[in-house]
Amino acid sequence: MRNDQPPSKAGGASLETDPAAKATDMSATDGTGSAEPAKASKRGKGTAAKAPAKPSKAGRNLPAAIAVGVILLGSLLAGLLFFPLAIVAIATVFAAVGVWEVSRALEVRSIKVPLVPVLTGTVALPFAAYFGGSEALAFALVASVVALLLWRTIDTAEHAVQSILAGIFVLLWVPFLLSFALLVLGEPDGQIRVAVLLLLVVSNDTFGYLVGAIFGKHPMAPKISPKKSWEGFAGSAAGATVVGIVAALFFLDQPWWFGLVLAVATVAAATAGDFSESMIKRELGVKDMSNLLPGHGGIMDRLDSVVFASPVVFLLSVLLIPGT
Repeated sequence: MRNDQPPSKAGGASLETDPAAKATDMSATDGTGSAEPAKASKRGKGTAAKAPAKPSKAGRNLPAAIAVGVILLGSLLAGLLFFPLAIVAIATVFAAVGVWEVSRALEVRSIKVPLVPVLTGTVALPFAAYFGGSEALAFALVASVVALLLWRTIDTAEHAVQSILAGIFVLLWVPFLLSFALLVLGEPDGQIRVAVLLLLVVSNDTFGYLVGAIFGKHPMAPKISPKKSWEGFAGSAAGATVVGIVAALFFLDQPWWFGLVLAVATVAAATAGDFSESMIKRELGVKDMSNLLPGHGGIMDRLDSVVFASPVVFLLSVLLIPGT
């Protein structure tokens, strides 16, 4: 769910753009465009044409999206509380699938990502962050980039520079940014902090969608994501602020203002991540990175907010929480 406003009531298909509608219109004419009474249906008088089902305001299968979202969030929260190491493995799998999705999407523009060194780095970065901290994460990133350069040097495929830059971009966007959540996980009370991060991202999406669907009228960035409205953004900020303050007081043992700062910063970062992926998808001409998650699209369509919010939560934890 995102902070999307509902489709415009005037946004129905026109006869110029909808072949099905045009065919229906022509069947009621003489074939030249002149209006003549349509012939009665052979199946009986008064048989009305079946009206098409109205699409969901979310533009997706909403029940499936809710079910998948609840299952994912519940599994992650349970893993955080009882099996922290399993979260590292799950994050690594998510990052690997996200890398595969982005690499496949880039192939639309004939951009080849060297998957072997990139996926190797994708596996190394989260574990380095969790077990070795920020220094190990930095070392793993440098080693992954060097391995990528050596791989492309040995492989004599065309457009080497384009391929190398694409590989570095994918490494930085997906596994590197996501690894900051595992840096948070390795800190004292890391499970609670990552759980708060996930709850803030979910509240950003949920409240943004609800408010945007009801009140959204002013798009934030019409050329990038026309359904995301300022009203929805305000709903995201308000809902996340409530969650952040409650989490700061009752779970993080921090003053209320820390929850406020954390919520506002997370909403800003999550929105930036959402817009970034929307811009890339629009440039590539794809709707979703994949169809792996019913009602959600691909893994990257769920990670886009998390990967941008993770570094923000890590930095705020280091700067504002004593002993981190």
